[in-house]
Amino acid sequence: MFRSFAAVAVAAALLLHLPLPAAAQQGQDFFIPGQPKPAAPSRPPPPRTVPRSAESAPGMAPQADLDTPPPPPAPSDLPPPPDLPPLAKGEAPPAAVIGVLGVPEVMRASIAGQAVEKAIGERRTKLNEDAQKEQSVWRDMQQSLANDRAKLSPEQIRARERDLQERITTAQRTFRERNRIIQEAAQYALAQIERTLVSVIRQVAESRGMNLVLHRSQVALNVNPLDITDAVTQELNKVLTSVVIPPDGVSPSAMIAAMKKDAAKATPAAPAKPAVAPAQ
Repeated sequence: MFRSFAAVAVAAALLLHLPLPAAAQQGQDFFIPGQPKPAAPSRPPPPRTVPRSAESAPGMAPQADLDTPPPPPAPSDLPPPPDLPPLAKGEAPPAAVIGVLGVPEVMRASIAGQAVEKAIGERRTKLNEDAQKEQSVWRDMQQSLANDRAKLSPEQIRARERDLQERITTAQRTFRERNRIIQEAAQYALAQIERTLVSVIRQVAESRGMNLVLHRSQVALNVNPLDITDAVTQELNKVLTSVVIPPDGVSPSAMIAAMKKDAAKATPAAPAKPAVAPAQ
């Protein structure tokens, strides 16, 4: 009996660990549009511990380490390489004209980006508030069950525990779904900004004769004339002041499906061609 009641309490605590959407950290994790994001640094493997029973006894040869990869073969042990035919002389690339860009600064100063951050932030705050209210209801139900346990029959206790468990399960599923929709809405809105930002960066770079734009964070030193962050920000705010954000509680896929359905209803059907009787 106490085991099932403890399981209900553990399930209630799971709601505290809802994952934050990836867009919640968008202010610190930007990327150069059109280029892949840098891979996260890999963590070093944990030190390998050898159990005492596996250590070599005195006077015995040490046991081979199966986790150690074999050494690479020597070049002389490989078969002869193929002969490479000469290549025709190609066209030399143009001289590099470099620009420097701070993408996080552009996104923070973007009017559309600020609107997305405000709308998504309000939805996350509402989700957290609703989750806290629901957890308060769970605690009240648990406390009420604990107070009434002495005067309830085993069947009544099991029924109330079952009701509480079902409520927790339903709420967890609902909050996870709301969290997923918020995350997808943020990604859908930010994708519109990133798409336009790619074109703006290209236009600003071409207008200044630049053929290579680098992350500002990747450059140790540069002079101000190479930095196009302010110019890109100004142009982005001219052409994109807002983006489409799905309504609260509506996923982008559902919004797109509804838009297509409305467009199909608004399009008049083509009149049917009259049938022509064959000539006698």
